[in-house]
Amino acid sequence: MGTGRQLLDELAARGLRQDSTDPESLAQRLDHSPVTLYCGFDPTADSLHLGNLQSIMLLRRFQLGGHAPIALVGGATGMIGDPSGRSAERQFLDPEVLDANRAAIGAQLEQFLDLDDTPHGVRLVDNREWTEPLGVLEFLRDVGKYVTVNTMLARDSVRSRMDRDSGISYTEFSYMLLQAHDFLVLHQRLGCELQVAGSDQWGNIAAGVDLVRRRTGEVVHGLTAPLITRADGSKFGKSEGENVWLSADRTSAYRMYQYLLNVSDGDVEPLLLRLTTVPVEECRDVAARHAERPSEREGQRRLARELTALVHGRESLASVEAATGVLFGSPIDALDDAALDLLSQEVPTTILAAGDVIGRDPVDLVACTPLAASKGEVRRTATGFYLNQTSLAVRDGDPVSTEDLIRGRMILLRKGKATHHIVVVEPGSEE
Repeated sequence: MGTGRQLLDELAARGLRQDSTDPESLAQRLDHSPVTLYCGFDPTADSLHLGNLQSIMLLRRFQLGGHAPIALVGGATGMIGDPSGRSAERQFLDPEVLDANRAAIGAQLEQFLDLDDTPHGVRLVDNREWTEPLGVLEFLRDVGKYVTVNTMLARDSVRSRMDRDSGISYTEFSYMLLQAHDFLVLHQRLGCELQVAGSDQWGNIAAGVDLVRRRTGEVVHGLTAPLITRADGSKFGKSEGENVWLSADRTSAYRMYQYLLNVSDGDVEPLLLRLTTVPVEECRDVAARHAERPSEREGQRRLARELTALVHGRESLASVEAATGVLFGSPIDALDDAALDLLSQEVPTTILAAGDVIGRDPVDLVACTPLAASKGEVRRTATGFYLNQTSLAVRDGDPVSTEDLIRGRMILLRKGKATHHIVVVEPGSEE
């Protein structure tokens, strides 16, 4: 079996094949010699998100298989916005915002893909380079002439919008032509023969494949993977509500880890297979062990570990795991300074002078935070409040001492099983 077929078989085993142009022809082409392929990312926000990671990893898998990926950051198509999967038109972005987004996303792509001068090095391109100089008459003659309106109306992304009261503007209607033109330009300039993307892009990819054939007489290919969806069926997207972003400024390593630690049991195996480089059999073994003892959440922990390290770097993982472990009952002494800093950034915090903490009744200390409305509430349910993981009922009124300070800096308070608050103690007199 050729290496191209092996790659396609692995994609299928990982759940990463949905639609493709002539699978047998594509397999033969991949077997013959390295292929140049591309995937596009529109800079409609200043960060990609977890749903985009699948497409990034598709490029990476092809790169590891010896092929030459192109990552296109759509400075031109981002000005319009893809109508696929959307119920309303995007708001246009100012050029300055779009440029900043494009630079940020380009930097993110460099985290995951090897950009070098080797034949398999990823190239970053911007379709604004060849779209801005294109005149409207030239575009209509060289692109519009080769795509029928009937074909465009048949695409799901267009038809679904036309069925709504809001309809679809000509601007968004033209998005398919712009993306088809991108494929043609990349084919002519860089020998690109394959476009990969999520399944919502199939109509746009097919338009590009057809345009290349009509303009050049040559065969190119398209391949899509199913969209990453949440347990409720909604997709990850920059405009789909709360997202898990790849930027640490938007979603910290800690919050990404927490999100993945809480995914449903049924999502563990698909996400491991589709978003990580963990071997297929190992993903299945993890899922099987998890199914035997789901309460131990081995699958979620492995998923959280792999993706947090992939997105934020393995060096951040130790602090994230230490901080998370303490919130779930691990010994307080497992916290180092880095983990403490992380906790103070992620957990609600009250800052108090040392004199307002040392020697204070723990009930009084808890009552001065948002964890409780009054001292009476704390006293009535003392078994449900904790200071450094010890129930206040067990402390029996023992005042707070310097020995309670974690690394001399803070105290961890908890209400019930999962509501935490930190008291940061400022240095100073305890008198």
